[in-house]
Amino acid sequence: MSEKLFPKDVCQYNYAKERLWERSYLLVKCAELHLEEEYRLYQARLWSSFLGVFCLLHVLITIAHCVILLLTCDHIHMIIADVVIYLATSFVILTILGINFCENFARRHSWITYMSSVVAALAFVSADIFQGTYHYYTHDWALDTFYDTYIIYIIYMFLPMPIISGALLLGVTVSVVYITYFGIYIATEYYMAYDYARFSVYIVHHVCFNLLGMFFRIMNDIVVRSSFLDRHQYIMEKIWLRNARRQEKLVLHSIIPPQIAKPIQDDIQNRLARKVRGLAARRSPGVMEHVMAIQIHPEVTVLYADVVNYTHLTTTVNVEKLVRLLHDLFVRFDLAATQFEVQRIKFLGDCYYCVAGLTPPSPDHAKSCVGLGLSMISHIQEVRREHEVPINMRIGVHSGSVIAGVIGEAKLQYDIWGTDVTIANHLESTGTPGFVHVSASTLKELEPSEYTIIPGTDAALEDPVLGKNNITTFLISAQTSHHSPSRSLERIDSYADIDIYARPDIYRTKTINEELRQEFRMMPVCSFKQIFSWRKRNQSIDLPSPGVTKFCLVYRDSNLECKYLHSPDLMFKYSMLLAWSMGCSLAYIQLLTQNRNLLLEAIVLDAVVLTCLTVLLVISWYKKLCWLRYGNNENDRHRFGKLSCCIFRTSEKIQASLSLRICIYLFIICAYNSMICIVLMGCDREELEVMYIESKLYHYEADMNVCFNPWLISNMMALTIGMCFTFTSVPFVLKIVVCLLMTISYLVVILIQFQFVFHHSVTTNPFFSAEYAHSLLVVIAFVTLYLKERHAEFTNKVNFNWRVELKKKQRDAHITNHSIIILLNNILPAHVVNVYLTSLEKHELYYEEYKIVSVMFATLQNFEMNIRGLRLLNEIITEFDRLLHHYKDNYLVEKIKIVGCTYMAACGLDVSFADRVSIEWERRDSLMSEVEQARMVRRRSSRMSEKSQKEDLGEEVVFVMTTFALDLMRTLWMINKAYETTTYDKSVISPDMTIGISSGEVMAGVVGASHPHYDIWGHPVNMASRMDSKGLIGHIHVTEETAILLREFGVDCIYRGMTFVKGAGPMPTYFVAIDDNYDFVTTTAKRTPRHQYRERDEYPLESESMLGFSGVDDDDSNDEKYI
Repeated sequence: MSEKLFPKDVCQYNYAKERLWERSYLLVKCAELHLEEEYRLYQARLWSSFLGVFCLLHVLITIAHCVILLLTCDHIHMIIADVVIYLATSFVILTILGINFCENFARRHSWITYMSSVVAALAFVSADIFQGTYHYYTHDWALDTFYDTYIIYIIYMFLPMPIISGALLLGVTVSVVYITYFGIYIATEYYMAYDYARFSVYIVHHVCFNLLGMFFRIMNDIVVRSSFLDRHQYIMEKIWLRNARRQEKLVLHSIIPPQIAKPIQDDIQNRLARKVRGLAARRSPGVMEHVMAIQIHPEVTVLYADVVNYTHLTTTVNVEKLVRLLHDLFVRFDLAATQFEVQRIKFLGDCYYCVAGLTPPSPDHAKSCVGLGLSMISHIQEVRREHEVPINMRIGVHSGSVIAGVIGEAKLQYDIWGTDVTIANHLESTGTPGFVHVSASTLKELEPSEYTIIPGTDAALEDPVLGKNNITTFLISAQTSHHSPSRSLERIDSYADIDIYARPDIYRTKTINEELRQEFRMMPVCSFKQIFSWRKRNQSIDLPSPGVTKFCLVYRDSNLECKYLHSPDLMFKYSMLLAWSMGCSLAYIQLLTQNRNLLLEAIVLDAVVLTCLTVLLVISWYKKLCWLRYGNNENDRHRFGKLSCCIFRTSEKIQASLSLRICIYLFIICAYNSMICIVLMGCDREELEVMYIESKLYHYEADMNVCFNPWLISNMMALTIGMCFTFTSVPFVLKIVVCLLMTISYLVVILIQFQFVFHHSVTTNPFFSAEYAHSLLVVIAFVTLYLKERHAEFTNKVNFNWRVELKKKQRDAHITNHSIIILLNNILPAHVVNVYLTSLEKHELYYEEYKIVSVMFATLQNFEMNIRGLRLLNEIITEFDRLLHHYKDNYLVEKIKIVGCTYMAACGLDVSFADRVSIEWERRDSLMSEVEQARMVRRRSSRMSEKSQKEDLGEEVVFVMTTFALDLMRTLWMINKAYETTTYDKSVISPDMTIGISSGEVMAGVVGASHPHYDIWGHPVNMASRMDSKGLIGHIHVTEETAILLREFGVDCIYRGMTFVKGAGPMPTYFVAIDDNYDFVTTTAKRTPRHQYRERDEYPLESESMLGFSGVDDDDSNDEKYI
């Protein structure tokens, strides 16, 4: 949205992060990812673990209760029945629920979990009710129930009922049963008739307990679902990262063999890691660092193959048909090269050269190359028949040693150099079409009986290079070859089959699904395995449990614990809603049971507490309400006022601030305890004691209502402990400390301060002191809620740890993804990379047509292809590559390739200027829409006619390309100047360079099958190569069309004369006029270029890197890696 539509003074809100913690959103997300079934299986395991904790807890509580009864009751015979009922009920409950531990059986019969939970809960309730009614009718003793609060807690927190509505229905049913028992047996016995107020207080207690249980279930479902989704994303990121790293390896190894790829790969990864950590990078990560990696390979075979009649085809066949023909041919060659284990190096227009025995070294390298050559002849014969074109294949093969590696900084390409490479090239040029022209060194590696061999050509005898190196040649006929020309595509391990943008969660294979299931099965479900080490661990190595303490679940890594505690609480509003509900309920209970003497103080306290809770509730829920009201309409956002903006900011600050959340938490707990304390303060213990003594002396029934109802206070305390444990995003240690202090304080109140009041309240068992029953109730509530919250905290810790690990995986994936893009950007132009990643696969052709592109060939003369020469060549090419940074605006200069000592570049390969892009990609990619949009922008920005607009926009590429060529000459001159004061072997470096430039209609595309290769074809490419080869040292040689355009831009050109050009005959050519200071000689300009070339003194040369070359190693025999 633009700032015009939404001014800066308009307050907007962002609910996106909180939306991720909405249960409705998580349900939809699980359904979208088809994870509901897996989640149910995990949930079943989770509830099975909860059930295991409950069984242990219930056994301990039952034993403790029975032991306390037997030790404290004076009349044991009166409570034997109670003990028997408790033990028998526990046995029945554990037996019924034990069915759920048979996971396979319970999974096949899902109703078992619900039925066993309902039966167990109702059996527990029935036993508790039966115990009370038994003593009521047998001994005329009205007893209160003991396990009502405990049963409600276990229904929501431990029983395996995955559906929340089922737990709610069971909890409400249990509450109704207890409320009915209370109304029939307790209220009529101890309270005045028609005391609806106290009856309603009991109902409110049960409503609050059910609300607390529901809150736990909902929060638990949200956290567990979020954790489950995080785990799913973590697994998918891990799978994707594994595939991306595999792809990165394939991409890199398609450019550079593995043995020298590692330095470049490490260089990219380290630079990206520095960037992620916020460290300054020395250069843009889009271009490789200054790295040179070469090796000497002493026993290899080199193959050069050239298409005969290619030059004639360029003048008789349109460019599109020519490129399609080359693509079809080179795909076949790539597949055949894979079959014969020969590594393709690169294309040189119609020339295809490769080498065998590099990686891995092979004793059959000569046989592989000859076999490939024979196969290539068969392939070109098939292509000739299919396309009806008069083409043939001329192939030269030579065995010897080569230097292999990469040089330069941008558009890295693996290449080979050496005398034997030159010999193979000359064997090809002097060969005979339809035969493989081999040297004697290659023939020695072959079995002559397998081939038809005839003497070499006369041209080979006259070739000066072959003669200088005493090369004897032979021709091998293709007619006797038994090598199959066809080869399945399945043998090509092509990274084009992998899409780095396609996350596995979009397309999930059977293998991925199985891996997901295995990971989900290893997800942790119990936080007690680390305590009870005798239990078998069944958890993934990624789990955080070994990293937390046993009882308080604090991360042993203090930094991780700090991050966890300071993470925002996006569920704060739910905690406030529960706190507000509990506050209203406690206030209602307090006012109905408050002594009249402190009623005013109680009202004031309640008013202050409820006002504060209401304000916090509004602040926490205001954004949610606004989202429900306005959030669905993105195009017409509501404008909020300053008050709304203040509320939004306050809510976000509370969510983000741990200290504020702790303060609010402590305020709420103190407020609840204040309500309880003011009820306690309204009780006059001395008056109650006197009244009780007088009732015994004068035989009347004392009114115990002059003081508080002890069971109401105990229930209020149980609610407060529940709220204390359930509040979200508060340190677990703080919760334990606060609840423990509350429990101890209340035990002091029960057993010391108000012992008389609690002693004379309703008890739960005959002759069982009521204060012990109250104390046991509070302790059971504390232990139960501690275990519940420990489970929740464990889940939160696991979830947070996965989020941290997920961020690491995403960061690694980002670095890997970015490194792949960098690698591809060093093979393909930037605008082709996205097309290649998203669309180009199955060895299909991608091409572009341009009306005018300027092509340049620049050749360094008199270079020796040895280690010393290559080191210097690397430095020079690196400086040339760095010039490309200055040619990214208006018109991009694109480096095409390095061929020996020749630097090839082009200007005008901008897809927005393309006249046509592959039709098949127009239907499958958004590239064409972007191209059309760019064209429209350019048209609207100009007032010229369409014809003149195309000319002006296109023809300037000639000026830009020539400017770049002049910068190359300046660079070479400055390199020479930097070496004037350096001691070195003068034979190593040569200042000589020839440059040729031509322009016109060009076709560009990606051809081949095994590795991507972006190249250009057309008449200007041939002419630029001829201008370079026919040019003079220190001059820029151009065609007549190029000279005319340069003069229009104010660059003078000097007529050279008629120059004979292969394939075109004699034609007029020109030299670009350059003065002694390496500046253009200008003339009157008819056009003003948008790209202004820099003066010589403005050009920065990184001379310090060049000066580092001063030490030259004379030992060329070392076959180790040079970096």
